[in-house]
Amino acid sequence: MNESINLLLNHRSIRQFEDRPLSKEQIEMIVSCAQSASTSSFIQAYSIIGVTDKEKKKKLAKIAGEQSYVAENGHFFVFCADLYRHEIIGEMENKRVIPSIESTEKFMVTLIDTALAAQNAAIAAESMGLGICYIGGLRYDLEAVCDLLHIPSRVLPLFGLAVGYPAKMTEKKPRLPINHIYHENEYRSNREENEQQLQVYNEIISDYYIERTQGKRKDTWTSQMAGMLEKQSRMYMNDFVQKSGLNRK
Repeated sequence: MNESINLLLNHRSIRQFEDRPLSKEQIEMIVSCAQSASTSSFIQAYSIIGVTDKEKKKKLAKIAGEQSYVAENGHFFVFCADLYRHEIIGEMENKRVIPSIESTEKFMVTLIDTALAAQNAAIAAESMGLGICYIGGLRYDLEAVCDLLHIPSRVLPLFGLAVGYPAKMTEKKPRLPINHIYHENEYRSNREENEQQLQVYNEIISDYYIERTQGKRKDTWTSQMAGMLEKQSRMYMNDFVQKSGLNRK
């Protein structure tokens, strides 16, 4: 097993960081690695906002559901799907680009581009001995995020990335067995087979929680997911995305 694979297989989210800022060189290297990710047709349809202002970080932490590690970390990045610059490109080159910018296809491209860039950034940070935690909680109130960070139309903040020196290492959570994720030549949709695999994984997760909490918690993965999906969350998103000038067609 080489160093890169070992790094990937040992990922875990960090939610407690030392009070120690990242250096300018570290930040620039993380962003440069993000920019080196694959991008569809060279479109580079994302932007990254680094938030260093302590008051803004506190406000983002509140928006994200009072997650303290949004405010207390080495550096906080906000990853945004971005077609604003492409609207400018259309005007510069006198081309009719708005129908394409507002299409579902280009919206999907921006999401994929942003996610690829963010994962490169996360891996780069972890390779430096830093810890990371993705923050989807910003989507509880994207209008407030856009107001706070002065985000224009055609730009959509998707998630944050808290980065810093770990103050406490968490346990690595066991993922789904590979035979439940990897399908060869065709999707294996047999319901009975799927349920059997999920029951096996439920036992793994329940044992993980029992050991981690000294028996105080023993819930299963399917009970977690069903409970989460039963609660309708952030249901304003479709309207907000279209209001932002994206995914209209």
